[in-house]
Amino acid sequence: MSKKYNPSFFCAFVLMSQLLSTSALAQTSPDPASLDNPYGLGALWAQGDWVAKGTLLILVLMSMASWYVIFTKFMEQTKMWRFAKDAQNTFWSAGSVRQGADALDENSPFRFIAEKGLEGASKHTGLLGAINFNDWVTMGIQRAINNVQSRMQDGLALLATVGSTAPFVGLFGTVWGIYNALVKIGMSGQASIDKVAGPVGESLIMTAIGLAVAVPAVLGYNWLVRRNKSVMEDVNAFGSDLHAVLLGTHGNA
Repeated sequence: MSKKYNPSFFCAFVLMSQLLSTSALAQTSPDPASLDNPYGLGALWAQGDWVAKGTLLILVLMSMASWYVIFTKFMEQTKMWRFAKDAQNTFWSAGSVRQGADALDENSPFRFIAEKGLEGASKHTGLLGAINFNDWVTMGIQRAINNVQSRMQDGLALLATVGSTAPFVGLFGTVWGIYNALVKIGMSGQASIDKVAGPVGESLIMTAIGLAVAVPAVLGYNWLVRRNKSVMEDVNAFGSDLHAVLLGTHGNA
């Protein structure tokens, strides 16, 4: 039997095809408003005055400095842990403190502490000989440990400064943007949305950038301080053991 032609089905099929093609064109055709956004970062830089541009540049520099410190301190702490492992494996198996120090890497802070301890033990003569040997060696090792700790803390003050000041720098940009909005409203004589949206948008962007700069700096500071504490525990333990060895080998180190 031959199938009968159904005109209603054919019309429905054509109508559905038309709707699908129209929907596809609407999705692929670009939105003119999205091509030219007058309230984005590009407009902020192009339309902003020298105060807004200066504030934005300061935030960018603060962010770059923060990430530089975070990455460099992370690498430095990683090297410190490697030096601590090397000192644990090679220094204490040496025949003397001098041999153990020579076996360590030249850039190792543990070698620096050992050499300072040896230097203090060898210079316990003359007027310094009047000082108790235990106290003199303790002071020499402690000075070396304090030097290492000071170097480990380099850059952390920058992170703390950025974390505490970046939100206020962004807030300054916010205040300046609102001020410009009020000025434009007063000059135009009408509070239309197109007169207010630009400056207010700039102010909100400044606030967001300030927070985006401050949050990584604060998190990085707390993370690096915690890692520094772990590294310094190994350094202090090495100094204590070295002090005991120097006292036990006094005159033979």
